[in-house]
Amino acid sequence: MISRRFPVRSILSFGASPILLGLVWGLVVYVLYAEVGWEFLRIPFLPIATVGTAVAFYVGFKNNASYERFWEGRKIWGGIVNESRAFAYGVQAYLGDDSAGNLGDLRKQLIYRQLAWINALRLQLRRTSRFHDKPSRTTKRRLQEHAQHMRNDWDLELAPFLLPEELSIVSGHANTATHLMATQTAVLADLARQQQLEIFHQVALMTILRELTALQGMCERIKGTPFPRQYAEFSRLFVRVFVTLLPFGLLDVFADQLHTARHTDGINWVMIVPMLACSVLLTWVFSSMESIGDASEDPFERSMNDVPMNAICRTIEIDLRALLGEAELPAGETSKDGILY
Repeated sequence: MISRRFPVRSILSFGASPILLGLVWGLVVYVLYAEVGWEFLRIPFLPIATVGTAVAFYVGFKNNASYERFWEGRKIWGGIVNESRAFAYGVQAYLGDDSAGNLGDLRKQLIYRQLAWINALRLQLRRTSRFHDKPSRTTKRRLQEHAQHMRNDWDLELAPFLLPEELSIVSGHANTATHLMATQTAVLADLARQQQLEIFHQVALMTILRELTALQGMCERIKGTPFPRQYAEFSRLFVRVFVTLLPFGLLDVFADQLHTARHTDGINWVMIVPMLACSVLLTWVFSSMESIGDASEDPFERSMNDVPMNAICRTIEIDLRALLGEAELPAGETSKDGILY
């Protein structure tokens, strides 16, 4: 999400279920107490407030941990941007003596293979997605509407950067990005053996490739290590327990008004409104806090808050192709409904 303000439509969609839940559950508890006469439902608010304080701390801890995963993923891709540029700089400089006219294609091949690597890594990180396991109706609609912006077609994304025979070979590997990096290493070794690349220049370029390999491993670590389920599930459970108990404690807060309302004909809406408003507000706040952590725990998915790998890959592509002197460059990635993928 790149908009400075979170869209009102998204806020309403995000909080519709908690708001409805808080309203219905608060109304049920009120009717049982004020109309049916179940006075035992009234619970002192102090213990529930204590639970709410503990839940807020726990949810805050979970959200901080989730954000750390997102921010680490973003820093990793920032490193990929820097190292990709450094690799292109090195290829241009160290293979710069082109008096024989046979190194231009080789430089382009090496740089284009680097572009294939970043896109292969992006596609691998999105190959499996929690959004495709049991997507909600809203998620299904967003995935369909934004399909063109997600750019997840494997052959279409890698074909511009690889020869057809190499594309067919690397596509058959489970870890295409690793195979592409191995090919880069082999090409540099051949150049050194043919004395087209000095040994110190080979070492410098191999250092960059080693750093890129480390960054790939960091991405795979985050992708392959789910957020600890005890934090995620107990956070969700504690929030549900709190919002379930909340209306019982609010009965105690509004006891005098509710006692008056029981002796009037029908429901006293003037007295019930403050109770329901508090129930809805607190249910929405705590449920939203808990959901925010869920939205950030997997940074390499297709969520609106995840690392915009499409945009990052396109930025690298524009920079590296410009270094090759190409005049026709692709346009920068555009957002869809304020979301940059």
